[in-house]
Amino acid sequence: MLCVTSNDIPGWDIQRVCGEVFGVTVRSRNAFSQMGAGFKSFVGGELQGMTKNVIESRNEAMGRLFAEAQARGGNAITAMRFDTTELGGNWSEICAYGTAVVAIPVTEEAKQTAMQLGYARPAQ
Repeated sequence: MLCVTSNDIPGWDIQRVCGEVFGVTVRSRNAFSQMGAGFKSFVGGELQGMTKNVIESRNEAMGRLFAEAQARGGNAITAMRFDTTELGGNWSEICAYGTAVVAIPVTEEAKQTAMQLGYARPAQ
């Protein structure tokens, strides 16, 4: 699915807005990872376990975002953003959100992109 952070997609005609869509996941923190991160903070550097958790959480939220956009009849998402919130001290909510749209490629470059994404004619 084509997903952009802008409000339009250059080379594509937005034919229909399907509505605002969300993909949400709530994760708890692993106590052992937290302890390791605490020790690592003394010497500095990347917290690889925490980075992996954030990437997995964002990917899960994105997958849910794409599924909701597709369920509403969209083939693309515009104005995509992430938001995160701490809940109860040990939980984190990660939300991916945007606007599901039906977009049709109108330029040759956009048509090539559509072919690379696996659709020449988006869902109507």
